[in-house]
Amino acid sequence: MGQPEFDRYSYVMRFSVPAAAVSLCLIPLGMVPAGPPGAPQPAAAAAPANTAPAPAAKTSEATASDAAVRHAKRTACLKEAKAKKLVGADKNSYIKDCLAGH
Repeated sequence: MGQPEFDRYSYVMRFSVPAAAVSLCLIPLGMVPAGPPGAPQPAAAAAPANTAPAPAAKTSEATASDAAVRHAKRTACLKEAKAKKLVGADKNSYIKDCLAGH
């Protein structure tokens, strides 16, 4: 009898099964809280009462609106550059100036 045939992917299966088993066994260890059981968990630090509230962040609607406006400006500048048949560095500088001017 001859030697058994091995296809080029057999080593992948031999490695991936033990690696998957080890990974699955280590998942619960990542969920264990630090410190011995029954130890009190540190309380979150309370913010001082005399601090001013942080400014409100932009809403996703405002961000999407800003992106749409910038896209429209850039599209208009690109169309103008194409109409003027600008290419390369001339086109890039024209678009930069156009965006700054709008």
